[in-house]
Amino acid sequence: MKYIIIGGVAGGATAAARIRRISESAKIIMIDRGSYISYANCGLPYYIGDIIKDRAPLFVQTPESFNKSFNIDVRIESDVINIDHEKKTVTVKRRDGSQYIESYDKLLLSPGAHAFVPPIPGINSKGIFTLRNVNDTDKIKKYITENKTKHAVVIGAGFIGLEMAENLYNTGAEVSIVEMADQVMPPVDFSTASILHQHLIDKGVNLYLKEKVVSFTKNEDGSIYIHLDSDNDIKADIVILSIGVRPETKLAQETGVKIGKAHGIQVNEFLETNLKDVYAVGDAIEYPHPITGVPYLNYLANPANRQAWIVANNMVNGNTIKYEGAIGTAIAKVFDLTVATTGMSAKRLKSMNIPYLSYITHSQSSAGYYPGAMPVTIKLIFDPKNGQILGSQIVGEKGVDKRIDEMALVIKNKGTIYDLLKLEHAYAPPFSSAKDPVAIAGYTAINVLSKAMPIISWRDLYAIINNSDNSLNLSKKDIFLIDTRSSEETLMGGIDGAVNITLEEIRDHLKDLPKDKTIVIYCAVGKRGYFAQRILIENGFKNTLNLSGGYKTYSTATRPVKSPGSSIISPQKKDLTINSSVKNPGISKFDVKMIKVDACGLQCPGPIMKVKNSIDSLKDGEKLEIVTNDSGFTRDIGAWCNSTGNTLEKTNSDSGKYTAIIRKGTDKKKVFNNSIQGIPEYNNKTLIMFSDDLDKAIATFILANGAAATGQKTSIFFTFWGLNLLKKRKKPKVKKDIFGKMFSAMLASDSLKLKLSKFNMFGIGAKMIRFIMKKNGVDTLEKMRDQALSQGVEFIACSMSMGLMGIDKEELIDGCIIGGVATYMERAEKSSVNLFI
Repeated sequence: MKYIIIGGVAGGATAAARIRRISESAKIIMIDRGSYISYANCGLPYYIGDIIKDRAPLFVQTPESFNKSFNIDVRIESDVINIDHEKKTVTVKRRDGSQYIESYDKLLLSPGAHAFVPPIPGINSKGIFTLRNVNDTDKIKKYITENKTKHAVVIGAGFIGLEMAENLYNTGAEVSIVEMADQVMPPVDFSTASILHQHLIDKGVNLYLKEKVVSFTKNEDGSIYIHLDSDNDIKADIVILSIGVRPETKLAQETGVKIGKAHGIQVNEFLETNLKDVYAVGDAIEYPHPITGVPYLNYLANPANRQAWIVANNMVNGNTIKYEGAIGTAIAKVFDLTVATTGMSAKRLKSMNIPYLSYITHSQSSAGYYPGAMPVTIKLIFDPKNGQILGSQIVGEKGVDKRIDEMALVIKNKGTIYDLLKLEHAYAPPFSSAKDPVAIAGYTAINVLSKAMPIISWRDLYAIINNSDNSLNLSKKDIFLIDTRSSEETLMGGIDGAVNITLEEIRDHLKDLPKDKTIVIYCAVGKRGYFAQRILIENGFKNTLNLSGGYKTYSTATRPVKSPGSSIISPQKKDLTINSSVKNPGISKFDVKMIKVDACGLQCPGPIMKVKNSIDSLKDGEKLEIVTNDSGFTRDIGAWCNSTGNTLEKTNSDSGKYTAIIRKGTDKKKVFNNSIQGIPEYNNKTLIMFSDDLDKAIATFILANGAAATGQKTSIFFTFWGLNLLKKRKKPKVKKDIFGKMFSAMLASDSLKLKLSKFNMFGIGAKMIRFIMKKNGVDTLEKMRDQALSQGVEFIACSMSMGLMGIDKEELIDGCIIGGVATYMERAEKSSVNLFI
């Protein structure tokens, strides 16, 4: 039997070797148009970045060694230009232009894919490269060496694009990434990608998201201008195109092989094409996804090698082994982080109208008390009916690979979230905790599926707070937001409009919480939020939602992507000073006491409590160096320093550990110019409305609307007589005791009955004021009140005053929240202005 294999990388080479192991008598010819076979093209970026020093180990086999080991006729630099499937022959063109015809009994197509190069003006300029094979690698390596490139731009932020960005960085170049989408790593969801955004920025990489390249211009000095559709120009010494690949199907299509909906070679479950005895594997084929049943392309080496093993058996022994399809399991190193994905992403499921649930957990790669524990973020996506796992994404510094493999195995076997609990993890403190992150993801998903923990996503909460459309159809006035973190943690930032009631205090405030609103709860990562939620549910609160992934996910996903600007950062220069142009005066120039604290592996609120306790033990001017494994901590600590009167001098990133240096006491320059640190000071406005005088009420709403119009968070705390401003005109009947009835009779029944503080004249003065306002086109008090609500001004009705005066919440206008003194104090602490009216 004579077999011809077209393509000698991954799928082709594996199939050829497998055929030989099955049949020693078979005649096998492997033809490849390139100069190399069976090489590790996934390792090519690391050779460019000098991580892999020697090029030779990238070549698994040479044509000579392959021939000697497997007795296979390897013909390189030969291109198959025609296939006659009826005569079972192929026409081969040699490098010198000569041609010949070779017959076969069975044929395997493994042509791979080619880099996509769009028709952009100037794209063929010198210094612009794609990376797909060894020849591309050699050209890039030579160009970098000869031209001493200092500024590199990568177009496209997929797996290869990000790997190239890291390795160009390792050459000492400043690196910029341009991506049309709003995120890097398109196969993963935005919440996962946002972790990478911040890490790339921390490393000094310039990110240009939602940007399209319109042209390239080659300059006389050899540099290249990349012109973007936003009218921004980026100057570079070298450009790497990583826009994507396309299946190599030209020869197959000319032969009569059927091309599918995904534009790949269509094969059946035995990997045979529509032409008898013609098979295909690798990047060029499409096959139905095991979860959706929709044909798709999978440009991954592992499935290609599995397909090759199956197809070799089928070509030799007949069609006996079926291919089950690939779910798309991939992993990449992005500087200190590892990101991995398997199965379907939430955004793909949404685009296909496939229902799903998802939740994000934050755990540790090993026992938190064991040195070297690192954060692991897991997003689990599952069927809302039976809990079948549809996909998962994992990001972290350590232990990502083994967890994504576990997820992939469960998904391929159509397992559910309950199967994650059955996995028997090898446990020892250096490798895991007693509850592995995968098990924690499973337990949490079960709580979500069973509705023991109703959840809200970061995207929905962000939309609600900004009065945008959301899947829950809630508005800002429909929710009451609770932050269950410690007061020290809240100084690092929080979600706008949240009331800080810690988990330990939640039972003491049950009477202050509105049961007619949806209570949204969050903590740092979701755990304390869940505990608080269960307390509320068990105490009769029917509408509660816990924020998936907690504040860690929310703050990362909603943080604007701002690049550090242009500066050359070499592999050795990893110190990211807050602002190198600002020199800390005085005490920072001298030798001062510095204590070092290791907060790696600590669970929230452990790290910030270590900072607080350590800072409290220092004198002004002395310093604290804290090391953590949470990349978000070194950004959020700036807000804490700003709130507590301390100075964040610098942050540093190295090998998955993040260091912050804090000086006790505040730099005077930074007191008067917080923009030096890029950290906004609290600029909220809080008003206490104690009076029910009409003129004072008008002044209050004028001030509130003015503050809200400038984008400042504004809250009005209505207490005692001020509650009359919030009363409905048509109030529902409510049962009152004798004192409540007396207050109702004595107090203004609604805002239209308010009196003037002076010259009221039995109500005539109030009517005159309203008449003059109408004559001069000034909005009524009631319109001002409605306008304030629509602008997001927070109306807080004092729960204690309501109880004393016999006012029921049903009597108040819609949009109010009920709160006590703790609610007011939390707002006041974050306000630059507090007025008592």
